[in-house]
Parts: sequence; C-alpha cells; structure tokens
Amino acid sequence: MSLPASFPAAYRENLLQTIQTIDAAKVNQAIEWFRDARTQGRAIFVAGNGGSAATASHFVCDMIKGASLGKPSRFRIQALHDSVPTLTAYANDLHYQDAVVEQLKNFAAPGDIYMAISGSGNSPNVIRAMEYANSSGCRTLALTGRDGGKLGSMAELNIQVPEQHMGRIEDAHHIICHMICYSFMDME
Repeated sequence: MSLPASFPAAYRENLLQTIQTIDAAKVNQAIEWFRDARTQGRAIFVAGNGGSAATASHFVCDMIKGASLGKPSRFRIQALHDSVPTLTAYANDLHYQDAVVEQLKNFAAPGDIYMAISGSGNSPNVIRAMEYANSSGCRTLALTGRDGGKLGSMAELNIQVPEQHMGRIEDAHHIICHMICYSFMDME
C-alpha cells in the first residue's frame, strides 16, 4: 500500500497547526528555570519512555554540548533512562514504575528540576517520579500531549501540546526542547 502523494504536505500542514498551539510564555518560563538552575549550580533530571526517552536524551545532549560548550557556566543535566543497567535493574528487581523515582531519590535535591516528557501524560514511571520530585522540593516541568493526562496536572509547569497524533506531539516536544536549548546558544 502506498501513501497518496499529498500525505507529506498534509502532515506538514497539520504539524504547523500543532506548533501554533505551543504556549510561548510557558516555554519562556521553562527557559528562566533552566537559567536559574545553571546559575545556582542546580541539577536537572529528564525522563520519558520510548520516543519521549529519545527526545529527553537528545535534549540532554544539546544542553550538555550545545548550550554549555565554551560557556562560563554549564548545565548539570542528565536523562534518567540513559543508564540501561540501572534502569533494567530497578525494572527487574522492583517494578518498571520505580525505575525513575529510585534514581531521583539518589540524586535530586530541593531546587533541582525534574522534567518529564510524556505524550499521553499517563506513564506510571514518570508520574511516580513527579510525585517524589514535588514532595522533595524540586521544580517540576512536564511536556505533555493530548489532555495532559495525570502528569500535566501534577507538574508545576506543564507545556501541553493539545494534539491527538503521537508523531506530531513528539515533533512539538522536540521543537520545545530546541527552543529552550537554542535560547542559550543563540541568545547568550
């Protein structure tokens, strides 16, 4: 089965409409949080599953290299799912929903940032970590899609992409991450 020739143009048009829903004021707030964290030497922890984990890893790479290289102060940021041995040990010995929160318990301190990325906003592992981050004095940021799910309402700052199509949600989340990162690369 082949797609109609108009599919790429239709996807692009739908994506452009989705991008218009990104709340620039909320992205600016996130940028300020990241600026404060860098200035104060705070840590930033990012987590997601599947495509959202890939977005988180990409974002962390951009912030470690692109937004930090050659700068007088650097970001202390990590993706909590990038240590496969740690992730699988918690998933095997406890439960997958504990894999992120247990790592936060090792590293997070009041004033740090926990950023969860979830298209559905209903992934138990990032929700459980959000609960812990909120209770331990971290600033909490969520990138969500659809109706924000449980995660959106739990986060101190939720940048929600009110779209149903997971691909366009993920595309928009990448764009939000680039907005944050490039504010430090292009504007400073």
